[in-house]
Amino acid sequence: MLASVLIAAGVIIAGVNGYNWISQASSGEEMTADDLMTVSAENNVPDMATEENNQQQEEMPDSSKEVPEEEEAENDVKEEPAEPPEPRSYDEYEKGEEIGTLLIPDIDMKYPIYWGTDEDTLTQGVGYHEGDYTTPPDSMKHTVLSGHRDTVFRELGDLEDGAKMYVQFEDVQYEYEIQKTWITDAEDRTVIVSKDEPVLTLTTCYPFNFIGAAPDRYIIEAPLTNVTEIE
Repeated sequence: MLASVLIAAGVIIAGVNGYNWISQASSGEEMTADDLMTVSAENNVPDMATEENNQQQEEMPDSSKEVPEEEEAENDVKEEPAEPPEPRSYDEYEKGEEIGTLLIPDIDMKYPIYWGTDEDTLTQGVGYHEGDYTTPPDSMKHTVLSGHRDTVFRELGDLEDGAKMYVQFEDVQYEYEIQKTWITDAEDRTVIVSKDEPVLTLTTCYPFNFIGAAPDRYIIEAPLTNVTEIE
């Protein structure tokens, strides 16, 4: 009888130690002064419409200059409009591969980001949700990151509206500002939708201290506010 009790106690202790080891191994690490790039300009967010207008203005001929008749004849020929570039496929990234870093100064933490949100990948840390309605930050659309509430994202509930978050991806740092947070059902898939503006969404299970499969999800939405090259 005593032996059975001791064996059971040993199993419980081993399980707790294993859980703690996994939590610590995948919970990120504290930020340092060198992790965050200094923002060089306020509101440095690319405006696609403005860039397109500037390009069109550069291509327009200067009407104040005289054009030879030969050139006028050539200019009368209408060129076919250029086809838009194909969307990037990101085929170079494999499931579970580390692709960038998430930094959250208000909780003094940084986390590696991995490609995918399958269970094996989320065991490593923060996962990038790959899908038809989401893109990495460089596509300037909707970027969704997920993580377990009892490891990487256990401190998300401490963040408030206005807090800054940063994603470093392919030598560029993207700055986001939390606009709103909310709680939804665990089966709610309406969070992962297409967006025309650059937005970062973080998702994790909720409540944070719930034992077992949590019934809800905690959502953070943060629009892009700045882009800085990493030198």
